[in-house]
Amino acid sequence: MLNLDSTVLVVVDVQGKLATLMHEHQPLLHNIATMVKGAKLLNIPILWLEQIPEKLGGTVPELANELSDVSPVKKTSFSACGEPDFISALEQTGSRQVLLSGIETHICVYQTAMDLLAGGYEVEVLVDAVSSRTLQNKEVALDKMSALGADLTTVEMALFELMKSADAPQFRDVAKLIK
Repeated sequence: MLNLDSTVLVVVDVQGKLATLMHEHQPLLHNIATMVKGAKLLNIPILWLEQIPEKLGGTVPELANELSDVSPVKKTSFSACGEPDFISALEQTGSRQVLLSGIETHICVYQTAMDLLAGGYEVEVLVDAVSSRTLQNKEVALDKMSALGADLTTVEMALFELMKSADAPQFRDVAKLIK
């Protein structure tokens, strides 16, 4: 079960033209933006990654605008865990539960999930906030991550799980994001 005090949201490589080539890229971008807005309302730390931005371009504007108060961590390794700045930022959050979103599911998201699991983190993949260029690659990656210990969730499920109750002070604002 996700907890507010131990969860971090990680946004992986939603950049440039590649982001527009993802399977169902419009709902993907909407769902990631919704999760980012929800994380902010719930005061959940957000770590934002960019894979060689000088070659792939920066994060798409609709997400970069939502993340303007966070600095991206640049990386060259497919797994975020191959980047010391990411590991340092993750450790600084004190969080042991990681919500993963971004692209591509079968490469950077998958490899990050595997390394986080190996490092003793609980990993939940937001299935409606990850994608690949093909549905098959996304599905195979989700199956493999699940079989190897990652949990699968959705943006709505994660947000309501984090709030625990309609009594949560952020309930109305988060509920508006979902509608």
